[in-house]
Amino acid sequence: QVQLVESGGGLVQPGGSLTLSCAASGFTFNRSAMSWFRQAPGKEREWIALISSSGDSKSYSDPVVGRFTISRDNAKNTLYLQMNSLKPEDTAVYYCHSQMTGYWGKGTQVTVSS
Repeated sequence: QVQLVESGGGLVQPGGSLTLSCAASGFTFNRSAMSWFRQAPGKEREWIALISSSGDSKSYSDPVVGRFTISRDNAKNTLYLQMNSLKPEDTAVYYCHSQMTGYWGKGTQVTVSS
């Protein structure tokens, strides 16, 4: 049974940092490219970062490039998103997604506010 469980969200002030994690199980994690998406209130879910199965290739959407870093630890079956210089417009529910299985996690809330 495929499971993706996000954690690490919370309330942070503008300019602050957070690191999200996504624990994967039920599939061969090191064979799946993985992505982070986010969905703000009243908006569609948007893709923000992608990492290849090996971790050698990464790409980012324009709103987060230079501020967010996607990474993975295949030995721990875990995906990460390091978020720096957070802005109020980064407030959203953040989801991880497995390209190989098509599964989504349930998300973790990130709120950027003073």
